[in-house]
Amino acid sequence: MRRLSVVEIFYSLQGEGANMGKPAVFIRLAGCNLNCSFCDTEWKNGTEMSVEEILLEVRKYPSKMLIWTGGEPTLQLDDDVLASFSDFYNCIETNGTNPVPKGMDYIACSPKVSCKILQKNFVFVNEFRFPVQKNDVLPAISELPKAENYIVSPIFSKKIKGGIDKKNAENLTFCIDFVKRNPEWRLSFQSHKLLEIE
Repeated sequence: MRRLSVVEIFYSLQGEGANMGKPAVFIRLAGCNLNCSFCDTEWKNGTEMSVEEILLEVRKYPSKMLIWTGGEPTLQLDDDVLASFSDFYNCIETNGTNPVPKGMDYIACSPKVSCKILQKNFVFVNEFRFPVQKNDVLPAISELPKAENYIVSPIFSKKIKGGIDKKNAENLTFCIDFVKRNPEWRLSFQSHKLLEIE
C-alpha cells in the first residue's frame, strides 16, 4: 500500500496566482530539494498516510479542486499516485526542478531553477509565478516554456494584515512597476496573508 509523508490537508481558498479566490483542498507533502530563504511554509515533518487515507480526508470537503503543494510535491507524487485522484481537478505547485506527473490538470510553477532546466522539464505550464523582491531580474518570456499566465508575486513576510512594512512595500512597488512596463506579465500577491487564512 503506497504511503506519502503529509504535513497537512486543509480546505481553504487559493491565495495567489491565476486561481486566486477559488476554494480548494490543499495537500501539503513533506520534503523539499531546496531551502529558499523566503520560504514561508513548514514542510520538513510529515505524517505517513496511505493513498486511501488521503482520499478519505479530501472527500470530506465540497471542492473537487486539489492543490498538491509542499515543500516540493514532485519528490513524492508520481503517475500511479495521481491516478488514484482522477475524480478530482488536480493542481500542483512546484519549484520546477522535476517534471510533474502525467494527467496533472493545472501546473503552477514558481521557478527556482534556470530556464534551461524549465525547458527540459516542461512543454507547457498553466502559470509561471515568480516570487520577486526589489531589483530581481526576471527572464524574458521567450526563454521560458509556453504558459497561459506569467505572474510576478512580491515576496511578503509571514503576515501583512494591519499594514505592509517598508520591505514588503518596496517589493510590491517593484512588481507593480515591472508589470506596468511589461504588460504581458501580471501581478499576484499572497492574499491569504492579508486575510490571515491558511
